[in-house]
Amino acid sequence: MSEQQQVSSRERLGILKTLILGVSVLFYAYGVWNAVAHLVTVAQYGMNAYGWFVLIFSVLFPIIVFAAAFALGRRRGATEFAVVMLAGLALVAVFWMNVVALSALNFSSLTT
Repeated sequence: MSEQQQVSSRERLGILKTLILGVSVLFYAYGVWNAVAHLVTVAQYGMNAYGWFVLIFSVLFPIIVFAAAFALGRRRGATEFAVVMLAGLALVAVFWMNVVALSALNFSSLTT
């Protein structure tokens, strides 16, 4: 296979997929920002190992889900790419609501 055939066989991101990716990145970054802010707020009260694990994982979770959603959707069409990114955002939102509920109802389990 020649070099020219390899380049033409690769799918490039179109303008629409790039726009979807840019908007998705902003929402995933907002999830990371909220998790970091919550981590800093709770850390002021002193945290145990379980609290550190839960809140650091809540910071990393949107990044992991974004990477997985991008890997799953990058070779698909724009509509499927948007659906995969939206499904990842829904997963991040559900996880974040669980972290907030844990912090609100069982704050003593996170702190020392």
